[in-house]
Amino acid sequence: MLLNERWTVTNTQITHIQIDNYGPWTVTPEPRREVDLQTLQSRLYADLAQLFGNRDGYIFFSRFDNMIAVTNGLDEAAHALIQESVGNRYPVTMSLSVATGTTPVSALGTATEQLQEAGSAQDKGRREVLRGQTIGEEFRKPTDVQLAHFDVDDATEKYTDQLNEFDTFIQIEQGYAALMKYMREAHDSLSFFVGGDNVIAVCPDLDEADYHDAINHVRDAVDVELKVGVGRGRTAATAGMDAKHALETCRATGEAVSIETETTE
Repeated sequence: MLLNERWTVTNTQITHIQIDNYGPWTVTPEPRREVDLQTLQSRLYADLAQLFGNRDGYIFFSRFDNMIAVTNGLDEAAHALIQESVGNRYPVTMSLSVATGTTPVSALGTATEQLQEAGSAQDKGRREVLRGQTIGEEFRKPTDVQLAHFDVDDATEKYTDQLNEFDTFIQIEQGYAALMKYMREAHDSLSFFVGGDNVIAVCPDLDEADYHDAINHVRDAVDVELKVGVGRGRTAATAGMDAKHALETCRATGEAVSIETETTE
């Protein structure tokens, strides 16, 4: 199906994942070694990436004790199974809150409020909360999720092959920070660093002009040049793969923005 030039309204389903009582656990009965905490966090993120990914979702590590997932297509039972799997394998439990909205920011806001209403992140009595409502199958559309895959132009030539690794990291992080803040404030989007020089943004119904606006802002603010591929889909997995293909079009043509406009869903 060929989508219209201006796509229909998105309906993003966001899940806020929060480790229960994590802060107090890290110092009980005495402070735990940081290397052990980092290992636990990275393993938990890797397992969740697979658990959500096997169900066509995307998860982003955020602050590790809090994570954010795009979960269109996952119902309450799927969330409960993921929660149970973690509870059986880790010394910590996690609470989940899911919400939907025409913008990712509004969906995350509702999901977070539901968690906060269930108790503090450091509340000993809050364990494995599962709150919220998922999108019913009858309401799902092939245009529900819009993902944008940003990439720094010529990062290897400009930074990796020219600067030491820490200075390269600073340049990439400056670009990410400027993009993350601007996409949140100007376009109600959630942007996440995903390694290398890549950022994935979960977006509402944005068009090509909106993406050029964001790219221009980052260039003017921190002198980092970006390109972006954009995809739409019924799930995060489909939208993300379309975004990757669109980014390859940018690399082949030199265009700053490419939007994949065809879906087979």
